Amino acid sequence: MKKPYAALSISIVSVSFAAILIKFCEPTPPLTIAFFRLLFTTLIILPFILLHKKTRLELLTIPHSTLLSMTIIGFILAAHFALWITSLTKTSVASSVILVTAHPILVGPISYYFLKEKLSRINAIGIAISVAGVITLVLGNYGLSSFTLDTVEGNVLAILGGVAAGLYILGGRKLRKNISVLSYAFVVYSVATVTLFIICLLFNAPVYNLSLKYYQIILLLALVAGIFGHTLYNWSLEYVRASVASVFLLGEPIGSSLLAYVIPSIHQEPSIYTILGGGIILLGIYFTSRKTNETDMLNEEHTQ
Repeated sequence: MKKPYAALSISIVSVSFAAILIKFCEPTPPLTIAFFRLLFTTLIILPFILLHKKTRLELLTIPHSTLLSMTIIGFILAAHFALWITSLTKTSVASSVILVTAHPILVGPISYYFLKEKLSRINAIGIAISVAGVITLVLGNYGLSSFTLDTVEGNVLAILGGVAAGLYILGGRKLRKNISVLSYAFVVYSVATVTLFIICLLFNAPVYNLSLKYYQIILLLALVAGIFGHTLYNWSLEYVRASVASVFLLGEPIGSSLLAYVIPSIHQEPSIYTILGGGIILLGIYFTSRKTNETDMLNEEHTQ
């Protein structure tokens, strides 16, 4: 189980670059960034599909019911990006981050009842600790006064974005048991790309004629956050419980904060609340991923 957890850790570090690279893309509209990010990620995967005969054959033989499920997950992924990024323009950062990262609360119980994944008392406590860490990090940095920027619409969008993230994780955990990561990622990303393209047209977000500089940044975003982030994360879902994978994503704010500090052009020194909240999140991740008895260890080994 060391490799899946190592892959999961690398994926969280990689997605932590997303916020930094998106910041460098300003003032490109958020929906446009989301569309090109997924488009470039899909195009990066395409040569591996063409060169890998086994994957091509798998794509041609995927059952219709499974293909339909992956299509739905593609819609959900597109919805997550569209809803969450849009929420940032309509509510406070504090509200958006807290609401969108609350998906472990959703993923834990659902994975227990529908995926039959064990969730011990110590794991449930770990989920609660991690969410408390996010609240500490965000409220400490932005304060209660930031909630004066709230709108009902923005908060609803952030909540729906968090629900979409949770469903994306749960769907990936279920399907990745039978579908290779290349086939899964290609179908899901392709569907999400087409969906975001349509969303961009509906909301008049530009889908061409960007500055070359922004194309290059978004391409880097696709490579780092898309391939080494989401795709590696999807690979780990075959081996790691959905509740654990969901909580690991709470490490993204920590990574983004550290990157914002070490990158000279940004150099945002983390506050005591970022350090404290980050420590609480890491503690929660430890408890959530902890195997509480020998039976849990045997069950996880069996999934391999």
